[in-house]
Amino acid sequence: MYKILVLSLLVFTSVIHAQVRKYSNEFLNIGVGARALGMGNANVASVEGVNSGYWNPAGLLKQKNDLEVGLMHAEYFAGIAKYDFVGVSKRIDSNSVAGFSLLRFGVDNIPNTLDLVDANGNIDYNRVSTFNAVDFAALLSYARKIPQLKGVELGGNFKIIRRKLGEFGGAWGFGLDAGAKYHYKKWTFAAMCRDITGTFNAWSYNLNPSQIATFQQTGNEIPSSSLEVTLPKLILGASHTALFWKDNLSVLGEINLVNTFDGMRNTVIKSNTWSMEPAFGVEIGYKGFIYLRGGLGNIQKQLNDRATLYVTTVQPNFGVGVKYKIFTIDYALTDIGDRSVALYSNIFSLKIDINKKMNK
Repeated sequence: MYKILVLSLLVFTSVIHAQVRKYSNEFLNIGVGARALGMGNANVASVEGVNSGYWNPAGLLKQKNDLEVGLMHAEYFAGIAKYDFVGVSKRIDSNSVAGFSLLRFGVDNIPNTLDLVDANGNIDYNRVSTFNAVDFAALLSYARKIPQLKGVELGGNFKIIRRKLGEFGGAWGFGLDAGAKYHYKKWTFAAMCRDITGTFNAWSYNLNPSQIATFQQTGNEIPSSSLEVTLPKLILGASHTALFWKDNLSVLGEINLVNTFDGMRNTVIKSNTWSMEPAFGVEIGYKGFIYLRGGLGNIQKQLNDRATLYVTTVQPNFGVGVKYKIFTIDYALTDIGDRSVALYSNIFSLKIDINKKMNK
């Protein structure tokens, strides 16, 4: 008990001296796997296998294979930003599964014009270079079934974050996630708490004198070393599966309630300290071979073009999937919610199931 109190005090003290950001480490909120993205990110209850390390580590226990490998690539804003995911999960025994996930979100080849003007005030385009703004996250996941608690599955993540802005600066961070599932008949209820102790990013910068002078001359704030914290987010979910046509046709529906506690957001339900955003998804499968998906997510309140009236915007999502032998290929088409064709994204993901060879 004493150790828990000391740990809580240390975390609380760190939060006091850190900058609490409403939108911090946002690349970790994009999602992984075209199945989940096609269902509007409503996935914490129904997720199973390797992608569970991201959505809800408790879902690792529903892995049907000894080893699973997951891959995904996505591009946003006409290919300017690239997002990649690779994950591996391994069954340890009948009651536990471990996993590892690696995510990268990056904008590459950004022009660096800080040194465009030389010491004599001359513009020299040969002084223009490029740099990358890249975010990495590594998630170490573990899930365990509790035999004494029938239908209950628990899981957790330890995550390491590396954010880098070329040679100018970067941050190292760490955090913890915790997830749980409860199965009752054809229902599954889930809770996923991200950044349960707060996720801390320690930023440091490395600017030379000429770059600092450029910031001052252009009226920009000179960045300094700092510590920022991402507050916890609680996602509650429920899913239900129904079977039809001699069990050849399956229909799965899921609802998630995303709760944040970092101040008022433009969500459908909000207060000064708490905001809630719903997400809905559905998946129709035929003989466990082909799947059709749809979902509604990112339901927000935002000002119209004249900035005179708040309107509700919704991100529509659509997806399909095919499972053949050890391969599952999923596709999702998503939009950021403004109904602009130019901002639709095509997302593909692959899952590979690997089982042990039996000794003869």
